[in-house]
Amino acid sequence: MSAWLPTAPCTPRDCSTHQGPSAGALTGAVRLVAGVSLVLAGALVAPFLAFLGGAVRDRLTRHWARTVLRLFGLRVRVVGEPALRRGSGVLVVANHVSWLDIPLLAAVFPGRMLAKSEIRRWPLLGALAALGGTLFVERERLRALPGTVRTLSTALAAGSRVIVFPEACTWCGREQGRFTTAVFQAALDADAAVRPVRITYRAPDGEPSGAPAFVGDDTITASLWRVVTAGGLTAEITVLPLIPAGRHTDRRELARDARSGIARTGTDGLARTEVTDGVTHTAVASDSANRPSSSVHQCVNSIPASASSVRTRS
Repeated sequence: MSAWLPTAPCTPRDCSTHQGPSAGALTGAVRLVAGVSLVLAGALVAPFLAFLGGAVRDRLTRHWARTVLRLFGLRVRVVGEPALRRGSGVLVVANHVSWLDIPLLAAVFPGRMLAKSEIRRWPLLGALAALGGTLFVERERLRALPGTVRTLSTALAAGSRVIVFPEACTWCGREQGRFTTAVFQAALDADAAVRPVRITYRAPDGEPSGAPAFVGDDTITASLWRVVTAGGLTAEITVLPLIPAGRHTDRRELARDARSGIARTGTDGLARTEVTDGVTHTAVASDSANRPSSSVHQCVNSIPASASSVRTRS
């Protein structure tokens, strides 16, 4: 593992706790079989989606991703009303908590994901990612970074919606890592807007749940079972205001703007629009569910990472 890649202090033992009911082993098994079956079905159908129009493909992708999450036992809550128009390149940046982030973002912002090159070799899922237009990068090679920026810039200039995780590794959701700035240079080069979004997984009481966190030396098997046996999980995605092209000329300033917006989400007490499973209503971001939770990490900047988090190269 390259030393320059970001790491987080999060570990399954310290972070992956769920303050809520258990769904039970039987329900978990049913959810697991149903969810995995739909993922596999998506891999089989994906080649045929290339022949459909962009709007139809996006609609089917959103429906498929939302259904996958429901089968795994998660409700979906969208805070804000995302603009889904095509033809205008936009860089969607989000904090990174779990492998669940990918279908969650696809349920709201179908687009081209930026992912580590190893995923291309994963059985079925690698083929599904490639067919979906995933942009693969070699995160171990620092010299490949300029090429990655050019690839992103080209995709954005062509009008693609590109989704990245600038933290470049997963965090538990109670703390947030630094944003790498290279992806923001791609947005500047392409004169593209940036759409920050915040991902939060909540327990039934509204507090953040660690069950979906995929961190440290966690395995996909253990993570899947933890998710499907957790009761009352909600996957929440908060869509923040667009940062228009031209507001910043320096990638570091742009990265700070996007990161600060994500970090302070839900703490300003403002009224907001929510769409829960397709139903729109107004909520106020000043209830207990939206107050920042206490951190499971103490002095994060001074703690050595005992276990490297799962990294998605950004």
